[in-house]
Parts: sequence; structure tokens; C-alpha cells
Amino acid sequence: MELGADFWSFIFRWIHVLSGIMWVGLLYYFNFVQVPSMPKIPDEQKPAISKVIAPRALFWFRWAALSTVAFGLLVAWMEGYLGSALALGMTESAMSAPAGVAGAATIGFGMWFGIIMAFNVWVIIWPNQQKVLGMKQAGDDEKKRAARMAFLASRTNVVLSLPMLFAMLGLRHFANLIG
Repeated sequence: MELGADFWSFIFRWIHVLSGIMWVGLLYYFNFVQVPSMPKIPDEQKPAISKVIAPRALFWFRWAALSTVAFGLLVAWMEGYLGSALALGMTESAMSAPAGVAGAATIGFGMWFGIIMAFNVWVIIWPNQQKVLGMKQAGDDEKKRAARMAFLASRTNVVLSLPMLFAMLGLRHFANLIG
């Protein structure tokens, strides 16, 4: 049996979706469970969060972000709509994208939101969380600023996740709505 492009496209899409579930799941865990629960945790138990749970969760969080974006871009490239999606349907090749120009624009917006979110993870959240968790040297004031920056970038990602998920998941059904 020959494993052709359709097989690999399926495998890479599956990895993309699995990575996305991990990434968005951890994003929601941090924002809806861990951060709101921290004030209720007794001080003597907080080191377990910052020394054990948070670093491990952040490891999976940042690599799931990278994996989601990388495999999503790979699938779009394999299926021939990467350029038209990244150009938000404003290319001549957009007609061959899933659901045409509207589909290329829809998935393109989802891709761009995901890319921005991954940028936030790697360039804003992770470096600042390293300071907050004591993985990098930082004074108390710098830790407070770092915590605020990580918090704001993470909340931004929560907000961006909604249109991103709508665009990414809606594409498969979008053609039925417009055609």
C-alpha cells in the first residue's frame, strides 16, 4: 500500500487538531481555572503551582502552539491554499481554495489569529512567565510587570481564540452556507 499525499494530509491535519485542542485547552485552563484560583490557594501550597504545575503546563502550552501553527501551515501548503489563505483570499489562486475566495479569506483569518496567538505565546507570555516563576532573574517590580504582560497577552489570546476557532472550524461548513 502506498501512502500518498491524501494520507499524509490526513495525518498532519489530525496532529494539527490534536495540538490545537491541547493549546486552546491549556489556554482556557490558565485563564479560567489556574489564574482565578491562585488567590484562594494557601500561601504554603503556592510553590507547588509555580515550581511544578505551571512550568510543565507552560512547556506543553508553548510547544502545542508551535505544533498547531506548523502543522496547520503544512496542511494548507499540501492542499494548495496556503498562499491564498495567508493573503485572505486576495489572490487569483483563491478560486481553487476550499470554498473559493470566501473560504480562503475565512481560513486565512483563522490562520492569522493563530499565528498572532502563537507569537504572543513565544514572544510575550513565555519570556515573562519565566521571570514570574523565577526561571530568569528579575526583581520584584520586574516580576510584577512581567506578570501583567503575560496576563494581558494570555487574555488577548482568549479573545482571539473565539474568532480563530470560528474561522478554522467554520471553513468546512462555509461552502454550504454560501453556495
